[in-house]
Amino acid sequence: MGVTGASGAAYARRLARCLVEQDLHLHLVISPPARRVLADELGLGKFSLEALLGRPVRNVTLHRYRDVGASIASGSFLTAGMIVCPCSSHSLAAIANGLSDNLITRAALVTLKEARRLVLVPREMPLSQIDIENMLRLSRAGAIICPACPGFYTRPRCIDDLVDFVVARVLDLFGLPHELSARWNPAPPGAVGELE
Repeated sequence: MGVTGASGAAYARRLARCLVEQDLHLHLVISPPARRVLADELGLGKFSLEALLGRPVRNVTLHRYRDVGASIASGSFLTAGMIVCPCSSHSLAAIANGLSDNLITRAALVTLKEARRLVLVPREMPLSQIDIENMLRLSRAGAIICPACPGFYTRPRCIDDLVDFVVARVLDLFGLPHELSARWNPAPPGAVGELE
């Protein structure tokens, strides 16, 4: 999982916490701008894994952002795929254009090269034509673009509900079990207020 400098630190924290609850080992890379956003949005002034994850965990490896020689930078290192959440426009553009000057973009390009699942969670608005073209280019290359756009049919009552909606969709894309949000369950025919 890569965390980049787009706004949306709450998505990164919730997703990371859900992933460490799974039967897997999480490889985590956090960009310097992401550390700034984590501090600004979550109050994590001095970053630590315990602060991000809420407790000590053993199934996480925190990699250095500039270490392009790390295990996850190699296609021979087997993974189930990669998530970049949130994914800044800068990181989106770098991946779309094959630039691998840091571990997040390098690992993302390796994920594409090896035909593994790459899920990018952009959290920018409005989108420029450049952003849209980069998303299209990545989608054609096999990435899944999963914008941080929460749904409202579950009748969210707080910000955590909106965050959980997006994180649930990302977990679904990897077939990982969760109980974060209600699934769509329309009212039965003849329900009060139904129009025909």
